[in-house]
Amino acid sequence: MAYGFMIGPEGEFGIDANRWTPLHANTDGWVESLALSAHAGRRAKTVTKTRGKAVESLDLGGYEPVPEVHGLTDTWWRGEDSLIALYRGEAVGFDAPQCLEAHLYGGLDQWGLHGG
Repeated sequence: MAYGFMIGPEGEFGIDANRWTPLHANTDGWVESLALSAHAGRRAKTVTKTRGKAVESLDLGGYEPVPEVHGLTDTWWRGEDSLIALYRGEAVGFDAPQCLEAHLYGGLDQWGLHGG
């Protein structure tokens, strides 16, 4: 891998790429993000992945941040029937906007959106 995972001075979880880039405010947020990804991936009717400039054009109107992931550069957003994961860490850490990535999990019911 081109980077290593690290814990920052304030407990942030992030990557050490060309520069230190905190992804989540703490390791709990990173674990929540992994769990949400696995959960949404199993429950979604569709999963759409976009990269680069297409990520910048996503409209997050009508979405709210998912606070449990404590996102800094990597964030999650919850809509009426979908979740969006925005992965900006590598793009920031390597100053490489082509590394922006988003995953849209669509067709979720209440269990898919919130879990237990």
